[in-house]
Amino acid sequence: MTRVAGYTGRFAPSPSGPLHFGSLLAALASYLDARANDGTWLVRMEDIDTPRCIKGADSDILHTLEKYGLEWDGDVLYQSHQHERYQDTLNTLLNKQQAYYCTCTRKMIKNAGGVYPGTCRDASRSPENAATRAKIVTHHNQVSDRVQGDIVIDDPHALEDPVIKRRDGLFAYNLVVVMDDAFQNVTHIVRGSDLLTTTATQQSLYALLGYPLPTYAHIPVASVTPGRKLSKQNHAAPLSLTNIAQTLTTAMSLLGLPVSQAPQDGNSQSLLSWAVAEWDVNFVPKRSEIIVDRYQSTYYSDPQVIAE
Repeated sequence: MTRVAGYTGRFAPSPSGPLHFGSLLAALASYLDARANDGTWLVRMEDIDTPRCIKGADSDILHTLEKYGLEWDGDVLYQSHQHERYQDTLNTLLNKQQAYYCTCTRKMIKNAGGVYPGTCRDASRSPENAATRAKIVTHHNQVSDRVQGDIVIDDPHALEDPVIKRRDGLFAYNLVVVMDDAFQNVTHIVRGSDLLTTTATQQSLYALLGYPLPTYAHIPVASVTPGRKLSKQNHAAPLSLTNIAQTLTTAMSLLGLPVSQAPQDGNSQSLLSWAVAEWDVNFVPKRSEIIVDRYQSTYYSDPQVIAE
């Protein structure tokens, strides 16, 4: 594999609950891609949506990554500590008329067809009880992906003027992710395919803000049944801190690594070293999802559900 000079990757979990197997798949792919390129691997805590964050979840996440041998470089950046930087950029966009206040409610947008039609774009709304939207002139909805190939995102939501600060005063995910990746000089992003539509929106924000575009690789998401990805909302089971080498081996196999050739000594560090040497993103299945053992979800811990 040809190495990429100056590579910086990242894993950016939300502290809204413990890591699960789907999280591990994304973290592992990101870690292996960075280390195989002799690159830097960062961990960022995406705690901007404070109502969804659970006290102590960040420490639990970091502890789990350490137990699995996924050691990061430098300090962990917390989005909740970056508000001043976000607001400065927001003010700049407003002053340049590249952002505007929007008073449309979800109900109004739903009644208009479900996609924001630009109602407030040129209406000069006041900031009172309003969200802030970026004024996108050119939408960048073509994604060149290292796993999925060249894709045109035809989801109409990718062509909206995105909210960059919510009505409740919280900064929006799309703005802060783009700002933080640029701030941390992230060159390569490896994450789940469920974020492809989000990638189109973020590419438009990169262009608006004048930031260099990172390189993307969207891996298949782990699902227990078709369309039911592992997530905290879908009752994903927390990662076990026992049988770590076995769990890593399972994840590596799903990422296309030839695990039959892997060390069998049960040592997670030797396993990771082997995987770094063997890693090739071209081996990752070019699919949107991978079906995993349904017991990865606590939803299936109910005997009645299993019987069904």
